[in-house]
Amino acid sequence: MIDVLVIGGGNAALCAALMAREAGASVLLLETAPREWRGGNSIHTRNLRCMHDAPQDVLTGAYPEDEFWQDLLKVTGGKTDEKLARLAIRESSTCRDWMRRHGVFFQPSLTGTLHLSRTNAFFMGGGKALVNAYYRSAEKLGVQIRYDAPVESLELHSASGSGRRLFKAALLKNGERIMASSCVLAAGGFESNLGWLREAWGQNELGEWPADNFLIRGTRFNQGVVLKALLDAGADPIGDPTQAHMVAIDARAPLYDGGICTRIDCVSLGIVVNRDARRFYDEGEDFWPKRYAIWGRLVAQQPGQVAYSVIDAKAVGRFMPPVFPGVKADTLPQLAQQLGLDVATFMQTVDGYNAACGAGNFDHTVLDDCHTQGVSPAKTHWARPIDTAPFYAYAVKPGITFTYLGLKTDETAAVQFAGVPSANLFVAGEMMAGNVLGQGYTAGVGMSIGTAFGRIAGVQAAKSVKHTNIAT
Repeated sequence: MIDVLVIGGGNAALCAALMAREAGASVLLLETAPREWRGGNSIHTRNLRCMHDAPQDVLTGAYPEDEFWQDLLKVTGGKTDEKLARLAIRESSTCRDWMRRHGVFFQPSLTGTLHLSRTNAFFMGGGKALVNAYYRSAEKLGVQIRYDAPVESLELHSASGSGRRLFKAALLKNGERIMASSCVLAAGGFESNLGWLREAWGQNELGEWPADNFLIRGTRFNQGVVLKALLDAGADPIGDPTQAHMVAIDARAPLYDGGICTRIDCVSLGIVVNRDARRFYDEGEDFWPKRYAIWGRLVAQQPGQVAYSVIDAKAVGRFMPPVFPGVKADTLPQLAQQLGLDVATFMQTVDGYNAACGAGNFDHTVLDDCHTQGVSPAKTHWARPIDTAPFYAYAVKPGITFTYLGLKTDETAAVQFAGVPSANLFVAGEMMAGNVLGQGYTAGVGMSIGTAFGRIAGVQAAKSVKHTNIAT
Protein backbone atom coordinates (compact mmCIF):
# COMPACT_ATOMS: atom_id res chain seq x y z
CA MET A 1 0.00 0.00 0.00
CA ILE A 2 1.20 3.50 -0.83
CA ASP A 3 2.20 5.72 2.09
CA VAL A 4 1.05 9.06 0.64
CA LEU A 5 -1.46 9.58 -2.14
CA VAL A 6 -1.43 13.05 -3.71
CA ILE A 7 -4.52 14.03 -5.72
CA GLY A 8 -3.67 16.82 -8.16
CA GLY A 9 -0.89 17.71 -10.55
CA GLY A 10 -0.06 21.40 -10.13
CA ASN A 11 2.37 23.35 -7.98
CA ALA A 12 0.83 22.54 -4.58
CA ALA A 13 0.46 18.83 -5.39
CA LEU A 14 4.04 18.58 -6.64
CA CYS A 15 5.42 20.40 -3.60
CA ALA A 16 3.53 17.96 -1.38
CA ALA A 17 4.73 14.92 -3.33
CA LEU A 18 8.36 16.06 -3.26
CA MET A 19 8.34 16.86 0.46
CA ALA A 20 6.65 13.57 1.36
CA ARG A 21 9.15 11.64 -0.73
CA GLU A 22 12.07 13.51 0.79
CA ALA A 23 10.70 12.52 4.21
CA GLY A 24 10.99 8.86 3.20
CA ALA A 25 7.40 8.06 2.25
CA SER A 26 6.35 6.19 -0.87
CA VAL A 27 4.25 8.55 -2.97
CA LEU A 28 1.71 8.19 -5.78
CA LEU A 29 0.51 11.33 -7.56
CA LEU A 30 -2.74 11.25 -9.55
CA GLU A 31 -3.15 13.93 -12.24
CA THR A 32 -6.57 14.19 -13.89
CA ALA A 33 -5.17 15.69 -17.08
CA PRO A 34 -3.24 13.86 -19.78
CA ARG A 35 0.53 14.34 -19.66
CA GLU A 36 0.55 17.10 -22.27
CA TRP A 37 -1.83 19.21 -20.15
CA ARG A 38 -0.32 18.40 -16.75
CA GLY A 39 0.23 21.09 -14.17
CA GLY A 40 -3.21 22.65 -13.75
CA ASN A 41 -3.31 26.42 -13.45
CA SER A 42 0.34 26.46 -12.40
CA ILE A 43 1.48 26.29 -16.01
CA HIS A 44 0.05 29.77 -16.52
CA THR A 45 1.83 31.38 -13.55
CA ARG A 46 4.92 33.55 -13.70
CA ASN A 47 6.05 34.39 -10.19
CA LEU A 48 6.00 33.88 -6.46
CA ARG A 49 5.42 36.70 -3.98
CA CYS A 50 8.28 36.50 -1.47
CA MET A 51 8.96 37.94 1.94
CA HIS A 52 12.62 39.00 2.30
CA ASP A 53 14.41 41.33 4.69
CA ALA A 54 17.21 42.36 2.31
CA PRO A 55 17.94 42.25 -1.45
CA GLN A 56 18.22 38.69 -2.79
CA ASP A 57 19.55 37.83 -6.26
CA VAL A 58 16.50 38.66 -8.45
CA LEU A 59 14.66 40.57 -5.68
CA THR A 60 15.43 44.22 -5.02
CA GLY A 61 15.17 46.01 -1.69
CA ALA A 62 13.36 44.42 1.23
CA TYR A 63 9.81 43.13 1.56
CA PRO A 64 9.31 42.34 5.27
CA GLU A 65 6.58 40.23 6.78
CA ASP A 66 4.44 43.11 8.02
CA GLU A 67 4.40 44.84 4.62
CA PHE A 68 3.40 41.60 2.90
CA TRP A 69 0.70 41.13 5.54
CA GLN A 70 -0.61 44.68 5.10
CA ASP A 71 -0.75 44.21 1.31
CA LEU A 72 -2.75 41.02 1.82
CA LEU A 73 -4.97 42.58 4.46
CA LYS A 74 -5.80 45.47 2.13
CA VAL A 75 -6.84 43.38 -0.87
CA THR A 76 -8.85 40.92 1.23
CA GLY A 77 -10.59 43.62 3.22
CA GLY A 78 -9.78 41.66 6.37
CA LYS A 79 -11.38 38.46 5.08
CA THR A 80 -8.39 36.28 5.88
CA ASP A 81 -7.09 34.01 8.65
CA GLU A 82 -4.11 35.98 9.96
CA LYS A 83 -2.37 32.97 11.47
CA LEU A 84 -2.48 30.99 8.22
CA ALA A 85 -1.70 34.06 6.12
CA ARG A 86 1.39 34.86 8.16
CA LEU A 87 2.43 31.21 7.98
CA ALA A 88 2.32 31.35 4.18
CA ILE A 89 4.20 34.66 4.21
CA ARG A 90 7.00 33.29 6.39
CA GLU A 91 7.24 30.12 4.33
CA SER A 92 7.65 32.25 1.19
CA SER A 93 10.94 33.52 2.62
CA THR A 94 12.46 30.05 2.96
CA CYS A 95 11.25 28.07 -0.04
CA ARG A 96 13.36 29.36 -2.93
CA ASP A 97 16.55 27.45 -2.09
CA TRP A 98 14.46 24.28 -1.92
CA MET A 99 12.85 25.14 -5.25
CA ARG A 100 16.28 25.61 -6.82
CA ARG A 101 17.33 22.17 -5.61
CA HIS A 102 14.42 20.80 -7.61
CA GLY A 103 15.47 22.55 -10.79
CA VAL A 104 13.56 25.84 -10.62
CA PHE A 105 15.44 28.92 -11.85
CA PHE A 106 14.56 32.56 -11.23
CA GLN A 107 15.00 35.72 -13.23
CA PRO A 108 14.46 39.45 -12.60
CA SER A 109 11.02 40.87 -13.34
CA LEU A 110 10.44 41.72 -16.98
CA THR A 111 9.93 45.18 -18.41
CA GLY A 112 6.22 45.92 -18.20
CA THR A 113 5.59 43.86 -15.05
CA LEU A 114 4.87 46.92 -12.98
CA HIS A 115 6.17 47.36 -9.44
CA LEU A 116 7.08 43.70 -8.87
CA SER A 117 10.90 43.72 -8.86
CA ARG A 118 10.93 44.07 -5.07
CA THR A 119 8.08 41.74 -4.13
CA ASN A 120 7.96 38.90 -6.66
CA ALA A 121 10.50 36.35 -7.90
CA PHE A 122 9.84 35.35 -11.51
CA PHE A 123 10.32 31.79 -12.78
CA MET A 124 12.71 31.48 -15.68
CA GLY A 125 10.57 29.99 -18.42
CA GLY A 126 7.35 30.69 -16.53
CA GLY A 127 5.03 28.29 -14.76
CA LYS A 128 5.39 25.54 -17.33
CA ALA A 129 9.15 25.40 -16.73
CA LEU A 130 8.53 25.25 -12.98
CA VAL A 131 6.03 22.41 -13.33
CA ASN A 132 8.30 20.47 -15.69
CA ALA A 133 11.23 20.86 -13.27
CA TYR A 134 9.15 19.51 -10.40
CA TYR A 135 7.95 16.54 -12.45
CA ARG A 136 11.52 15.70 -13.48
CA SER A 137 12.65 15.86 -9.87
CA ALA A 138 9.68 13.80 -8.67
CA GLU A 139 10.39 11.07 -11.21
CA LYS A 140 14.07 11.05 -10.27
CA LEU A 141 13.17 10.66 -6.58
CA GLY A 142 10.83 7.77 -7.29
CA VAL A 143 7.42 9.44 -7.00
CA GLN A 144 4.93 7.37 -8.98
CA ILE A 145 2.92 9.52 -11.38
CA ARG A 146 -0.26 8.64 -13.21
CA TYR A 147 -1.93 10.83 -15.80
CA ASP A 148 -5.54 10.60 -17.04
CA ALA A 149 -6.44 9.50 -13.53
CA PRO A 150 -9.49 11.51 -12.37
CA VAL A 151 -10.67 10.82 -8.82
CA GLU A 152 -14.44 10.78 -8.35
CA SER A 153 -14.78 10.29 -4.59
CA LEU A 154 -12.99 9.33 -1.39
CA GLU A 155 -13.65 6.64 1.16
CA LEU A 156 -13.49 8.01 4.69
CA HIS A 157 -14.10 6.38 8.02
CA SER A 158 -14.16 7.38 11.65
CA ALA A 159 -11.31 6.42 13.97
CA SER A 160 -12.58 4.20 16.73
CA GLY A 161 -13.16 6.07 19.97
CA SER A 162 -12.29 9.56 18.75
CA GLY A 163 -14.76 10.01 15.91
CA ARG A 164 -11.97 11.69 13.95
CA ARG A 165 -12.44 11.30 10.19
CA LEU A 166 -9.70 9.46 8.36
CA PHE A 167 -8.87 8.86 4.72
CA LYS A 168 -9.06 5.26 3.55
CA ALA A 169 -9.11 5.14 -0.27
CA ALA A 170 -9.68 7.11 -3.45
CA LEU A 171 -12.15 5.91 -6.06
CA LEU A 172 -11.20 6.69 -9.66
CA LYS A 173 -13.56 7.35 -12.51
CA ASN A 174 -12.60 4.02 -14.07
CA GLY A 175 -13.76 2.20 -10.92
CA GLU A 176 -10.29 1.61 -9.50
CA ARG A 177 -9.84 1.87 -5.74
CA ILE A 178 -6.50 3.11 -4.42
CA MET A 179 -5.68 2.81 -0.74
CA ALA A 180 -3.02 4.83 1.05
CA SER A 181 -1.98 5.54 4.61
CA SER A 182 -2.45 9.27 4.09
CA CYS A 183 -3.65 11.63 1.39
CA VAL A 184 -3.02 15.18 0.23
CA LEU A 185 -5.79 16.94 -1.71
CA ALA A 186 -4.51 19.51 -4.19
CA ALA A 187 -6.96 19.13 -7.06
CA GLY A 188 -7.91 22.79 -7.58
CA GLY A 189 -11.14 24.71 -7.27
CA PHE A 190 -14.33 24.48 -9.34
CA GLU A 191 -13.68 27.34 -11.73
CA SER A 192 -13.92 25.15 -14.84
CA ASN A 193 -17.32 23.76 -13.85
CA LEU A 194 -19.60 26.14 -15.76
CA GLY A 195 -22.75 24.67 -14.24
CA TRP A 196 -21.47 25.18 -10.69
CA LEU A 197 -20.44 28.75 -11.51
CA ARG A 198 -23.91 29.44 -12.92
CA GLU A 199 -25.55 28.05 -9.80
CA ALA A 200 -23.27 30.05 -7.50
CA TRP A 201 -23.75 33.38 -9.28
CA GLY A 202 -27.44 32.99 -10.09
CA GLN A 203 -29.34 35.73 -11.96
CA ASN A 204 -28.80 39.46 -11.68
CA GLU A 205 -31.43 42.21 -11.57
CA LEU A 206 -31.51 42.31 -15.39
CA GLY A 207 -32.43 38.64 -15.54
CA GLU A 208 -28.98 37.72 -16.87
CA TRP A 209 -26.94 34.70 -15.74
CA PRO A 210 -23.55 36.43 -15.34
CA ALA A 211 -21.52 33.22 -15.23
CA ASP A 212 -22.65 32.39 -18.76
CA ASN A 213 -20.32 35.16 -19.93
CA PHE A 214 -17.29 34.16 -17.87
CA LEU A 215 -14.07 32.88 -19.39
CA ILE A 216 -11.64 30.55 -17.61
CA ARG A 217 -8.04 31.72 -17.66
CA GLY A 218 -6.66 28.32 -16.69
CA THR A 219 -7.15 24.60 -17.03
CA ARG A 220 -10.40 23.00 -18.12
CA PHE A 221 -9.73 20.11 -15.72
CA ASN A 222 -10.56 21.93 -12.45
CA GLN A 223 -14.15 20.77 -12.26
CA GLY A 224 -14.32 20.68 -8.47
CA VAL A 225 -15.18 16.98 -8.32
CA VAL A 226 -12.96 16.18 -5.33
CA LEU A 227 -13.91 19.43 -3.59
CA LYS A 228 -17.62 18.63 -3.91
CA ALA A 229 -17.06 15.07 -2.71
CA LEU A 230 -15.38 16.33 0.46
CA LEU A 231 -18.01 18.98 1.12
CA ASP A 232 -20.74 16.37 0.65
CA ALA A 233 -18.87 14.12 3.09
CA GLY A 234 -19.06 16.79 5.78
CA ALA A 235 -15.71 18.54 5.51
CA ASP A 236 -15.81 22.07 6.90
CA PRO A 237 -16.11 24.64 4.10
CA ILE A 238 -14.36 27.98 3.84
CA GLY A 239 -15.07 30.85 1.49
CA ASP A 240 -17.77 32.32 -0.71
CA PRO A 241 -18.47 30.40 -3.95
CA THR A 242 -18.76 33.68 -5.89
CA GLN A 243 -15.35 34.92 -4.75
CA ALA A 244 -12.40 34.16 -7.00
CA HIS A 245 -9.16 35.40 -8.47
CA MET A 246 -11.02 37.10 -11.29
CA VAL A 247 -9.40 39.33 -13.89
CA ALA A 248 -10.64 41.47 -16.76
CA ILE A 249 -9.36 39.69 -19.86
CA ASP A 250 -9.70 40.17 -23.60
CA ALA A 251 -13.25 39.31 -24.62
CA ARG A 252 -11.81 37.38 -27.57
CA ALA A 253 -9.93 34.96 -25.30
CA PRO A 254 -10.75 31.22 -25.54
CA LEU A 255 -13.08 29.66 -22.99
CA TYR A 256 -10.20 27.80 -21.32
CA ASP A 257 -6.43 28.16 -20.99
CA GLY A 258 -6.07 31.69 -22.33
CA GLY A 259 -3.49 32.30 -19.64
CA ILE A 260 -1.76 35.52 -18.76
CA CYS A 261 -1.37 36.80 -22.32
CA THR A 262 -5.11 37.55 -22.48
CA ARG A 263 -5.00 39.94 -19.50
CA ILE A 264 -5.60 43.63 -20.26
CA ASP A 265 -3.07 45.73 -18.33
CA CYS A 266 -3.79 49.27 -19.54
CA VAL A 267 -6.73 49.91 -17.19
CA SER A 268 -4.82 52.30 -14.91
CA LEU A 269 -3.59 54.31 -17.91
CA GLY A 270 -7.01 55.27 -19.25
CA ILE A 271 -10.68 54.81 -18.45
CA VAL A 272 -13.04 51.82 -18.45
CA VAL A 273 -16.64 52.13 -19.60
CA ASN A 274 -19.48 49.63 -19.57
CA ARG A 275 -21.94 48.68 -22.30
CA ASP A 276 -23.81 51.90 -21.60
CA ALA A 277 -20.60 53.92 -22.22
CA ARG A 278 -20.41 54.94 -18.54
CA ARG A 279 -17.43 54.70 -16.18
CA PHE A 280 -18.12 52.63 -13.07
CA TYR A 281 -14.95 52.45 -10.90
CA ASP A 282 -11.71 54.26 -10.05
CA GLU A 283 -9.16 53.04 -12.61
CA GLY A 284 -6.25 54.52 -10.63
CA GLU A 285 -7.08 53.34 -7.13
CA ASP A 286 -3.73 51.64 -6.48
CA PHE A 287 -0.79 49.98 -8.20
CA TRP A 288 -1.98 47.54 -10.85
CA PRO A 289 -0.58 44.34 -9.25
CA LYS A 290 -2.69 45.12 -6.19
CA ARG A 291 -5.86 45.92 -8.14
CA TYR A 292 -5.85 43.96 -11.40
CA ALA A 293 -7.69 41.07 -9.79
CA ILE A 294 -10.73 43.15 -8.76
CA TRP A 295 -11.60 44.09 -12.31
CA GLY A 296 -13.02 40.75 -13.34
CA ARG A 297 -15.59 40.95 -10.58
CA LEU A 298 -16.33 44.60 -11.38
CA VAL A 299 -17.01 43.71 -15.02
CA ALA A 300 -19.12 40.73 -13.92
CA GLN A 301 -21.42 43.22 -12.18
CA GLN A 302 -21.93 45.30 -15.35
CA PRO A 303 -24.70 44.79 -17.94
CA GLY A 304 -23.81 41.97 -20.28
CA GLN A 305 -20.63 41.31 -18.26
CA VAL A 306 -18.59 43.33 -20.72
CA ALA A 307 -16.58 46.57 -20.51
CA TYR A 308 -14.10 48.53 -22.61
CA SER A 309 -10.65 49.72 -21.56
CA VAL A 310 -9.93 52.96 -23.44
CA ILE A 311 -6.52 54.63 -23.84
CA ASP A 312 -4.83 57.13 -26.13
CA ALA A 313 -1.41 57.24 -27.77
CA LYS A 314 0.26 58.52 -24.56
CA ALA A 315 -0.30 55.12 -22.89
CA VAL A 316 1.25 53.01 -25.64
CA GLY A 317 4.47 51.32 -24.52
CA ARG A 318 3.72 51.70 -20.80
CA PHE A 319 2.03 48.32 -20.26
CA MET A 320 2.52 44.69 -21.21
CA PRO A 321 0.64 44.35 -24.51
CA PRO A 322 -1.94 41.57 -24.73
CA VAL A 323 -1.88 38.89 -27.40
CA PHE A 324 -4.61 40.52 -29.53
CA PRO A 325 -4.35 44.09 -30.88
CA GLY A 326 -6.91 46.60 -29.66
CA VAL A 327 -9.52 48.45 -31.68
CA LYS A 328 -7.86 51.55 -33.15
CA ALA A 329 -9.38 54.82 -34.38
CA ASP A 330 -8.22 58.31 -35.28
CA THR A 331 -11.08 59.99 -33.41
CA LEU A 332 -13.04 59.17 -30.26
CA PRO A 333 -16.44 59.09 -32.03
CA GLN A 334 -15.00 56.60 -34.53
CA LEU A 335 -13.75 54.49 -31.62
CA ALA A 336 -17.21 54.47 -30.03
CA GLN A 337 -18.77 53.44 -33.34
CA GLN A 338 -16.35 50.55 -33.76
CA LEU A 339 -17.13 49.37 -30.22
CA GLY A 340 -20.87 49.54 -30.82
CA LEU A 341 -21.34 52.15 -28.07
CA ASP A 342 -23.70 55.11 -28.14
CA VAL A 343 -21.48 57.89 -29.48
CA ALA A 344 -23.16 60.77 -27.65
CA THR A 345 -22.99 59.01 -24.27
CA PHE A 346 -19.42 57.91 -24.84
CA MET A 347 -18.32 61.44 -25.74
CA GLN A 348 -20.15 62.83 -22.70
CA THR A 349 -18.25 60.36 -20.50
CA VAL A 350 -14.86 61.09 -22.04
CA ASP A 351 -15.37 64.86 -22.13
CA GLY A 352 -16.47 64.88 -18.50
CA TYR A 353 -13.47 62.82 -17.46
CA ASN A 354 -11.05 64.95 -19.49
CA ALA A 355 -12.39 68.15 -17.97
CA ALA A 356 -11.97 66.68 -14.47
CA CYS A 357 -8.26 65.88 -14.95
CA GLY A 358 -6.22 68.46 -13.09
CA ALA A 359 -2.58 69.41 -13.45
CA GLY A 360 -0.06 67.04 -11.91
CA ASN A 361 3.22 65.22 -12.33
CA PHE A 362 2.42 61.97 -14.12
CA ASP A 363 4.55 59.03 -12.98
CA HIS A 364 3.19 55.54 -13.45
CA THR A 365 5.87 54.06 -11.15
CA VAL A 366 4.49 55.84 -8.06
CA LEU A 367 1.13 56.84 -6.63
CA ASP A 368 1.30 60.21 -8.36
CA ASP A 369 -0.73 63.40 -7.92
CA CYS A 370 -2.64 63.16 -11.21
CA HIS A 371 -6.24 62.85 -10.09
CA THR A 372 -9.69 64.00 -11.11
CA GLN A 373 -11.94 66.53 -9.44
CA GLY A 374 -15.71 66.85 -9.76
CA VAL A 375 -16.43 63.60 -11.56
CA SER A 376 -17.81 60.31 -10.25
CA PRO A 377 -16.26 57.86 -9.99
CA ALA A 378 -13.03 59.71 -9.28
CA LYS A 379 -9.72 58.55 -10.72
CA THR A 380 -7.25 58.76 -7.84
CA HIS A 381 -3.92 58.48 -9.68
CA TRP A 382 -2.54 58.61 -13.23
CA ALA A 383 -5.48 60.67 -14.49
CA ARG A 384 -4.59 62.29 -17.79
CA PRO A 385 -6.96 63.48 -20.50
CA ILE A 386 -7.65 61.04 -23.30
CA ASP A 387 -6.90 63.47 -26.10
CA THR A 388 -4.01 62.20 -28.22
CA ALA A 389 -4.73 60.18 -31.36
CA PRO A 390 -4.70 57.40 -32.25
CA PHE A 391 -7.11 56.01 -29.69
CA TYR A 392 -7.38 52.36 -28.64
CA ALA A 393 -9.87 50.17 -26.81
CA TYR A 394 -10.06 46.58 -25.62
CA ALA A 395 -13.34 44.79 -24.93
CA VAL A 396 -13.00 42.79 -21.70
CA LYS A 397 -14.91 40.01 -19.96
CA PRO A 398 -14.47 38.38 -16.54
CA GLY A 399 -11.71 35.79 -16.57
CA ILE A 400 -11.64 33.40 -13.60
CA THR A 401 -8.28 32.03 -12.48
CA PHE A 402 -9.45 30.05 -9.46
CA THR A 403 -12.38 30.00 -7.03
CA TYR A 404 -12.09 30.61 -3.28
CA LEU A 405 -14.65 28.14 -1.96
CA GLY A 406 -12.56 25.41 -0.34
CA LEU A 407 -11.83 23.31 2.71
CA LYS A 408 -11.12 24.77 6.13
CA THR A 409 -7.71 23.89 7.48
CA ASP A 410 -5.12 24.79 10.11
CA GLU A 411 -1.37 25.27 10.37
CA THR A 412 -0.85 21.51 9.77
CA ALA A 413 -2.87 21.65 6.50
CA ALA A 414 -5.29 19.05 7.89
CA VAL A 415 -8.84 18.84 6.52
CA GLN A 416 -11.35 19.56 9.27
CA PHE A 417 -14.67 17.88 10.01
CA ALA A 418 -16.90 19.67 12.54
CA GLY A 419 -13.82 21.55 13.71
CA VAL A 420 -11.76 18.41 14.25
CA PRO A 421 -8.67 17.99 12.03
CA SER A 422 -8.21 14.69 10.25
CA ALA A 423 -5.12 12.72 11.22
CA ASN A 424 -4.26 11.62 7.68
CA LEU A 425 -6.10 13.84 5.20
CA PHE A 426 -4.49 17.12 4.20
CA VAL A 427 -5.19 19.91 1.72
CA ALA A 428 -3.11 22.44 -0.21
CA GLY A 429 -3.33 24.96 -3.03
CA GLU A 430 -6.57 26.28 -4.47
CA MET A 431 -8.62 23.80 -2.46
CA MET A 432 -7.75 25.71 0.72
CA ALA A 433 -6.73 29.16 -0.55
CA GLY A 434 -10.01 30.61 0.75
CA ASN A 435 -8.57 30.36 4.27
CA VAL A 436 -6.16 33.14 3.28
CA LEU A 437 -8.06 34.78 0.42
CA GLY A 438 -11.61 35.59 1.44
CA GLN A 439 -11.73 38.08 -1.41
CA GLY A 440 -9.32 40.02 -3.60
CA TYR A 441 -5.86 39.11 -4.78
CA THR A 442 -2.36 40.49 -5.15
CA ALA A 443 0.10 39.26 -7.77
CA GLY A 444 1.93 36.02 -6.96
CA VAL A 445 0.21 35.23 -3.65
CA GLY A 446 -1.56 32.15 -5.04
CA MET A 447 1.82 30.55 -5.64
CA SER A 448 2.94 31.61 -2.16
CA ILE A 449 -0.06 29.82 -0.62
CA GLY A 450 0.27 26.74 -2.84
CA THR A 451 4.00 26.37 -2.23
CA ALA A 452 3.74 26.93 1.52
CA PHE A 453 0.84 24.61 2.20
CA GLY A 454 1.93 22.05 -0.38
CA ARG A 455 5.22 21.68 1.47
CA ILE A 456 3.51 21.60 4.86
CA ALA A 457 0.93 19.04 3.70
CA GLY A 458 3.64 16.77 2.27
CA VAL A 459 5.61 16.76 5.51
CA GLN A 460 2.51 16.19 7.63
CA ALA A 461 1.23 13.41 5.37
CA ALA A 462 4.55 11.58 5.59
CA LYS A 463 4.61 12.06 9.36
CA SER A 464 1.07 10.74 9.75
CA VAL A 465 2.00 7.45 8.07
CA LYS A 466 3.91 6.48 11.18
CA HIS A 467 0.91 7.08 13.41
CA THR A 468 -2.08 5.97 11.34
CA ASN A 469 -3.18 2.38 11.01
CA ILE A 470 -5.96 1.98 8.46
CA ALA A 471 -7.91 -1.25 8.41
CA THR A 472 -8.60 -2.73 5.01
